[in-house]
Amino acid sequence: MPPHSDQSPESRLHDRITALTRAAGYRAHDPLIVGVQHDSTPPVFVTSGRTLAGKPLTPGTIVYTASLSKQLTAACAALLVRQDRLDTESTVAHWMPELPSWSATVRVRHLLSHTSGLPTGIEFDDLDRTNLDHTTSGVIHALSRLDHLASTPGAEFRYCNAGYVCLAVIVERAATTPLPGFARDHLFTPLGMTATRFWPGPPPHPPGAAPLDPHYPAPLSLGDGGAWSTAPDLIRWNQALEHDELGISALLQTPGRLDDGTELDYAWALGIREHAGHRIYQHGGSWPGLTTRLARLSDRGSNFVIIALDDNQDRTNTLAEALIEEMTGRHNDSPH
Repeated sequence: MPPHSDQSPESRLHDRITALTRAAGYRAHDPLIVGVQHDSTPPVFVTSGRTLAGKPLTPGTIVYTASLSKQLTAACAALLVRQDRLDTESTVAHWMPELPSWSATVRVRHLLSHTSGLPTGIEFDDLDRTNLDHTTSGVIHALSRLDHLASTPGAEFRYCNAGYVCLAVIVERAATTPLPGFARDHLFTPLGMTATRFWPGPPPHPPGAAPLDPHYPAPLSLGDGGAWSTAPDLIRWNQALEHDELGISALLQTPGRLDDGTELDYAWALGIREHAGHRIYQHGGSWPGLTTRLARLSDRGSNFVIIALDDNQDRTNTLAEALIEEMTGRHNDSPH
């Protein structure tokens, strides 16, 4: 049914987002937060369901961002690069001499583009076997016992959380300050992202945040994850990157390369794709009881965030694809 002519653009967009969530398989009571901004107009948020604590989900609910945290870690690294305090060609061994000899063959740029050669599951597999906590120190301890890499650095793309834990440690050492404080002072406060923070614990979540399943609390390692935020703050983050408010967007959006020159479809914690003639930067995140997606249509002022408190990644992916179609279709004046 076509929208009533007396509806505001915000109301029409709200109804459209709701329809897309239903088409993707989300029901009215499923715990979900969706925020969409079209063509630089004010963002519209659709929420449903409750947290595990029984509180209604709202746009201001503070949630774990999982791997969306990597964008924030990469941005901290980019700021240090711009300040000539971090060289992406420097080796991991230069910053982390406590690691084995293989660290001398891995460069910071390899960590950024997931081409370090580190095994994909090193942090979680080893931590589970040794009953260590999922903290930065636990991950680094597991890496210190790794006697060889899974592949030659720069030879292949291999998504690796442990690489971004190392990157966070390097950021801290280059900045000579803990990551939570550096990110607060140089990212979150300047951009007005007042609800966002890196959380190292020891409690499993920051005060006032939506708890996860107590059997699967969010890991307390920083860099690969560790950031908690809200849907409005994440939309604000997309806006800042689109308008290059921090002076680092070009660096963050530069595709990585293998050492043989092969270009990747992954930049600094940003997946890159083309759709309907538009470039889209996106990244997802997941943890038991949580799936997230953040995407931005370049040069159009359009972006969205999805935060679902469930494990159904297929449903999240379906909704994300529908929202991408919506963003590109609206700009091209396609009928709906």
